[in-house]
Amino acid sequence: MWKAYSESYLRQNRTAGLSIMAAALGAAFFLSLLCSLFYNLWAYDVEAIKLDEGSWHVRVEAPLSQEELDLIRNFAGVESAEVSTERSAEISTDGTEAGTDDEEVTEIWFADVGETYRQMALICQKLRLDPEDVVYHELLLSRYLVTDPEDPNPPLLLPFFAVVLMALCVSLALVIRTAFEISMQARVRQFGILSSIGASPGQIRLCLLQEAAALCVLPVLGGVLLGGAGCAGILAAVNRFAADVPGRHRAIFHCHPIVFAVAFGAAALTVLLASQIPAGRLARLTPLEAVRGQAYREPRRMGGLRRIRGLGTAVLSRMLGIEGELAGSALRLQRRALRISRISLTLSFLGFTSMLCFFALAGISTRYTYFERYQDAWDVMVIVRDADLKEIGAVSQIRQLPGVRSSVCYQKAEGSIPLDESWISEELKALGGYSALTDKTEASGIPSQIFILDDESFLEYCQQIGAPAETSGAVLLNRIWDSTGSSFRHREYIPLMKQDRDTLSMYTGEGETAQIPVLFYTEETPLLREEYEDYALVQFMPLSLWKTLETQVSGVEKDTYVRILGPEKADVETLDEIEQEAAGLLASSFRVESENRIEERMVNDQMLLGARTILGALCVLLGVIGLAGIFTNTFGFLRQRRREFARYLSVGMDLSGMKKMLCIEAAIVAGRPVFLGLLITVPVTAFMVSASQLETGVFLEEAPFLPVAIYALAIILSVALAYWLGARRLLGSDLSGPLKDDTLN
Repeated sequence: MWKAYSESYLRQNRTAGLSIMAAALGAAFFLSLLCSLFYNLWAYDVEAIKLDEGSWHVRVEAPLSQEELDLIRNFAGVESAEVSTERSAEISTDGTEAGTDDEEVTEIWFADVGETYRQMALICQKLRLDPEDVVYHELLLSRYLVTDPEDPNPPLLLPFFAVVLMALCVSLALVIRTAFEISMQARVRQFGILSSIGASPGQIRLCLLQEAAALCVLPVLGGVLLGGAGCAGILAAVNRFAADVPGRHRAIFHCHPIVFAVAFGAAALTVLLASQIPAGRLARLTPLEAVRGQAYREPRRMGGLRRIRGLGTAVLSRMLGIEGELAGSALRLQRRALRISRISLTLSFLGFTSMLCFFALAGISTRYTYFERYQDAWDVMVIVRDADLKEIGAVSQIRQLPGVRSSVCYQKAEGSIPLDESWISEELKALGGYSALTDKTEASGIPSQIFILDDESFLEYCQQIGAPAETSGAVLLNRIWDSTGSSFRHREYIPLMKQDRDTLSMYTGEGETAQIPVLFYTEETPLLREEYEDYALVQFMPLSLWKTLETQVSGVEKDTYVRILGPEKADVETLDEIEQEAAGLLASSFRVESENRIEERMVNDQMLLGARTILGALCVLLGVIGLAGIFTNTFGFLRQRRREFARYLSVGMDLSGMKKMLCIEAAIVAGRPVFLGLLITVPVTAFMVSASQLETGVFLEEAPFLPVAIYALAIILSVALAYWLGARRLLGSDLSGPLKDDTLN
């Protein structure tokens, strides 16, 4: 039957298979792209973990004898075991290295990563190792889907990807199904004749599946290869946009045969499902139904839905005349074929507009609350990890670097203070007290932020605010946010306490209080890139005072910060030089991280641009799926609609009326996703603007009107092109032929 019918049909009707081949190509491309992206993101994460933490699977943090080490190396399943030395430096008070402490650790790799926990348990039992000395590289092992057997919450990454892949297969199968339905529906009478002369339903189904396989093998292979190339292009774009991100290694495209095998299998399964649905339905038709051309029975609709659609048709008739009524009826008959395309276009436009509005709002918020807020507070920040302020001895050298205008070295701590009713300011009492602004009460203590500044920076701060130039006391930031009378976007502050006390009581770690001398009350903060809590008492104290309190007050952070201001109107090259020199002075004795303001702004802009580009490309690809369905439906239904338009011609409708009818159809098909997308995006964006307490005019100045308009215009023009090509072929053909065939209904 294949050689007698299907093979000759495909050769003589090559145009009929183009829509199926295009749909299969698109489905294979998306599936391959998803699989390749998932695998490459996984490979990049594994590489990052290995670079940052090492590639070992298990580490034994206890000295082992040579005999024990040889036993581990000869153990079944162990690939290698190496001894490494970790050096920790002891820093003196002047910032110099006082001594080192070397610790030997044994790093173990297993040939089968999945056997890591079981094999290591046997090694521990054999060598009688203390479980506390055995450290599993859990982060790396979890990327290989290897988890502790006793862990009650194993990772669900692979099952999640399987669910996503299956959902995508189903959605793409529905898209391809439309192409198969259109092609098979055009041949209902032909299969009815074959059925009437003895062809069984199984033979008809096998014939259709053979046709689907013949049409889709090459497109599926091409789509899989294009998906891999698309993944490589996306990684190249990510590397370009994130080239200046500090601490990031370059992403390398990995091509694994298993990935392409999975993508090809998923695409083949998608094509099989897509062709099986209409083939099975067509094979179940009776010969009489098939000969009459009744491929699909119209499902019974609910009365309410029928009335709504009738109302829509009446509106089109009232507004656009008989052509509008006919266009509405034609679209209603095609609603099943256009369902996936309509959903894809709507989701594409909705996702594109929502993404642009979200990034615009996020960019405005980040610029206002971070870059513009702190642009005069810092130029270079150096973070010294695991170091106390008193251990930093290079503060004076940093201040003497060329181009450094000022520098502050500080450390942060947290605590709480008791605050009785008599010390609260009159302004705060008028609002109902401290508890009126927050859910905490005075009796439970008020949180306190402590910033310990080096002595020289503290004295400069005292001169700035007009306080006595002494290091014998702390400066209190006497303010609290009036959340009842102002928004978080435009905060207004009132005094927190009366300025009539010389000492401040602070809770210690033992439940007692320590007395801190108060040098000055102020509402002005030093130039630091810090966010001060709205309902906390902020203290600024010199290092000399902190040394007398650090044994009593707990909650100090381990890191120390160095804030540097460069020259006025400094460029990125100048700040880079200052950053490298300042970090170099500290890197010899400490572990440091550094950044500068201009470079961070550039990196932030590049990351946002990259995210917008990638997400926008995904939305455009989703839109391409919808447009492909539109083109498939338009060209596929030409044969069925020839008789429809022939009847219009026989009752007196001219070509201009037919063109008007097709224009109305195109306008409805293109305008519906745009209208629905805006109907959802506009109120959601308005809600986000209102929730962020941003002025509407500020957002409207940077709202993405032009990109949204261009994307909407692209959808409208693409749909118009599809209908123009279809109308050109349909109205340019001989419409009198279908009327002569009275066997069709």
